[in-house]
Amino acid sequence: MTNPTITSEKPVAMSEVKEEITKIKKRDKELNFRSSRTEEYLNIFVKLDHKKAGELRAKLEKLGIPRMGEEHIVKIIDILPKTVEELKIVLQGYPLTITKENMKKVVDTVLEFV
Repeated sequence: MTNPTITSEKPVAMSEVKEEITKIKKRDKELNFRSSRTEEYLNIFVKLDHKKAGELRAKLEKLGIPRMGEEHIVKIIDILPKTVEELKIVLQGYPLTITKENMKKVVDTVLEFV
């Protein structure tokens, strides 16, 4: 039996997963059970297409908010908080402190894409 090892980890937005499942569906013509269930879930919850999600990621990275990493940006892209309160709830699970001004910048950037 093999023992797989993790060589690297990278947070992936749901829009990227949806794009990959679309590529797999074109390649294999049919998805297996788990992939088809994942596709159904993503069709319901993903609001942005892959291109717009990439643009939003670039804009959020350009803001240069201290201590806000890639995993936080991916979570923001997945949830798309429309108010500062929603953003606080999204980031509540992380040991992260962001000023109100920076939170307002993030929300304003997200609202451009919603």
